[in-house]
Amino acid sequence: MGRPVEPRARSRPFSLRDCLLKYPLFFSNLLFTVLGLVVLALGLWGLINKESFAQEKIGQISTDPMLVFVMLGLVLSTLCLSGCVGALRENCCLLQVFSATVLLLVAAQVLAAIVAYSLQVQIEGYLRSGMLAAMVRYQDDLDLRFITDEIQIGLQCCGADNYRDWEVNMYYNCSAPGVLSCGVPATCCVDPLENCTVWNSQCGVESQQLDEFSAQSVIFLGGCLGGMSRWIDQHTGLIGAVGIVLLGITSIEVKLQYNKI
Repeated sequence: MGRPVEPRARSRPFSLRDCLLKYPLFFSNLLFTVLGLVVLALGLWGLINKESFAQEKIGQISTDPMLVFVMLGLVLSTLCLSGCVGALRENCCLLQVFSATVLLLVAAQVLAAIVAYSLQVQIEGYLRSGMLAAMVRYQDDLDLRFITDEIQIGLQCCGADNYRDWEVNMYYNCSAPGVLSCGVPATCCVDPLENCTVWNSQCGVESQQLDEFSAQSVIFLGGCLGGMSRWIDQHTGLIGAVGIVLLGITSIEVKLQYNKI
């Protein structure tokens, strides 16, 4: 007689635990997948807008800052999509890959925080020299100009330590000829929009000649290094919350693998 056929094991019935574990994980990963796609689209838009794919510029694309957004968006969307599909399709392999990667990200976040705290003086020095170097090449390098403008707009700051740092730029130097002499970029201005409609690129003209009391109504006086420090202090809780959320997602992943959904 042949070997009796064993009945197939019944799939585990749907339970409230499945809902509380699987679907929050799915939707959180879906949200981060969309965020990654947005970052990816932003990077691609930047490359296309600057015609970085043109034949004469394609050789320089590896040094384009927009490539960072492309790679970050690609990695984030791919990683979160694997977690999303892994939770929805009950694929333990994808869940294991996702949870291992998240653990590495959390470990990297903790390590970065320790290094930043231990070497904060050296890091501040590197940031200052990098900011000043970007300011020197502000008019000649569109990528550095874009990054500097975004930092000054986002942090509402001007220069590295203060607005007079723009003296390092050959066009904004007070001894330079031209309308930009002794001025600062429009992104330093408190209100760069004229009548709230038109961008006034000349709003920072001759601002370096003003004393701080007079200049404070026209431009931001504080430097971007101080702005970065304040931003980190204000968002320490958020940074910690991100780490906790990542750990929570990882624990859910491990729980799902353990239960073999």
